[in-house]
Amino acid sequence: MPKTTTTFVCRECGGESLRWAGQCPHCRAWNTLEEFTVKPAAAGRRGAPATAQPNRPVPITEVEVDDEPRLRLAWDEINRVLGGGFVKGSLVLVGGEPGVGKSTLLMHAALQVSARHGAVLYASAEESARQVRMRASRLGALSPQLLMLAENDVDVVIQAIEQARPALAVVDSIQTVYDPAVDSAPGSVTQVREATGRLMRTAKESGVPVVLVGHVTKEGAIAGPRVLEHMVDTVLYLEGERRLDFRILRSTKNRFGATDEIGIFAMGEEGLREVEDPSAVLLAEMSRAATGTAVVPVLEGTRPLLVEIQSLLSKNDGPMLRRTANGFDLNRVHMLLAVIENRGSINLSQKDVFINVAGGIRVTETAADLGLALSIASNHRNLPLPEGTIAIGELGLAGEVRRVSQLERRLSEAARRGFTRAIIPRGATGAAGPLRTLEVRDLAEAISAAFPAHIGSGVAS
Repeated sequence: MPKTTTTFVCRECGGESLRWAGQCPHCRAWNTLEEFTVKPAAAGRRGAPATAQPNRPVPITEVEVDDEPRLRLAWDEINRVLGGGFVKGSLVLVGGEPGVGKSTLLMHAALQVSARHGAVLYASAEESARQVRMRASRLGALSPQLLMLAENDVDVVIQAIEQARPALAVVDSIQTVYDPAVDSAPGSVTQVREATGRLMRTAKESGVPVVLVGHVTKEGAIAGPRVLEHMVDTVLYLEGERRLDFRILRSTKNRFGATDEIGIFAMGEEGLREVEDPSAVLLAEMSRAATGTAVVPVLEGTRPLLVEIQSLLSKNDGPMLRRTANGFDLNRVHMLLAVIENRGSINLSQKDVFINVAGGIRVTETAADLGLALSIASNHRNLPLPEGTIAIGELGLAGEVRRVSQLERRLSEAARRGFTRAIIPRGATGAAGPLRTLEVRDLAEAISAAFPAHIGSGVAS
């Protein structure tokens, strides 16, 4: 009779330990070791047959390459995030909050792959076949090429992939699939790791790309062991407020393309639809003469995107000041407010500050620093920025405006959307095209350039 083994696994790094400890000996995280018992599989149940020949090293020049290594979809927004489409034999992890639209997005993707490349296997471990059929009918995704499997046993799912050899396989979700050989509940560290490992081997051996759906914890990370994200080839996050229309598919890891690439979609009654010109949509409701508003061209992966940064100053005579940021890193906001107050001569000591990036976009790069500062200066002076103005630049602690990468692409996107004036760092290189550029050295000079004396110099009380 096979002998069982008891061990402890870290849910952060996946490292194993023979005994429990308060701190993981591998990643030094506290209180992350979980006990589980492994029952070895019966002989012959897993692995290659005894007569199979082992793999041998070959020169890389002799490795065969498929003429069509990617499965392209009808939506360019998904192709962009994936780096050109699904790579054959790859393992993709899609995460997101409950109800954000992960299953809806993958149902659209499954329909598009089945229409172009062949049958798609959709294995649902959470919903019944009838429930998935109802969603597919609502989305207009009914097709005989879409194979439905309601099963949470990973052995059955792998057997279906090997027999059907579909163009794409979707497993929804990895936290509810279980391996019968592991004596642990579905969703535990061991189950998630073992099921993912077996699906990864199946994808590599069969050449079928496999997409896993992952739940997200309260902290915004994909539930399960951190090693899960290291095992897969691509990690995608579907972001967005359930009460808003826009959804953003963001790539945080991609072995076959650029990271931090995004695709933007709009949610409607008939499911999702791709947004082909995100800059136009994000700026569609912008008021050209709004105080406290600045437009900044940011780079999301390889795509330049125009975003609207809004700020609001509210008088507060109390001892506790509020600093709120939506779509902007709050720690960086605190630093920039100190720079604005000390280097821009703007008194914020009795002001609550509220920052918002319109459209649910999350800005992570420092090129938006100058736009945020000019937005606050606009509030302080009670004057809007001149129409058709954009601002690009990183702010240092001394108030200097630093250069940013790929300035030419940012300016080209702004010119395409009809902007005529750009405030940029002094000495920055890049073709401005039809834009009139104003080069500035520091924050004080940028504020003077943004609000010329002839416009007025009113100051909000």
